[in-house]
Amino acid sequence: MDHEEAIPVLRVQDAAAAVAWYGRGGFVSQWEHRFEPGFPAFVEVARGGVRLFLSEHEGDARPDTLVYLRVRDVDAVAAEFGVRAQDAPWAREVELRDPDGNRLRIGTPTR
Repeated sequence: MDHEEAIPVLRVQDAAAAVAWYGRGGFVSQWEHRFEPGFPAFVEVARGGVRLFLSEHEGDARPDTLVYLRVRDVDAVAAEFGVRAQDAPWAREVELRDPDGNRLRIGTPTR
């Protein structure tokens, strides 16, 4: 490992559906782990240098978690989801909710 990082863990009910939803935002599945077939999935998705862990395991996280993501082009993300980005003093942003209720505030810095 050549750097340190924090990776948010988001609770999801259906990892495959969550991976598809995050795929719309440019995330790609990196790997999936299950302790045994039929057990809950734990998946990593990545978009450039941004990583998220999506977990079907109860207790790993709670829905309604807020994660802030900085991206180069928030308007492209907003267009994919059919919403409009808004200007804040620090960034142009959009807030999305994934199918499990997790909140993603996504912004392109303006400073």
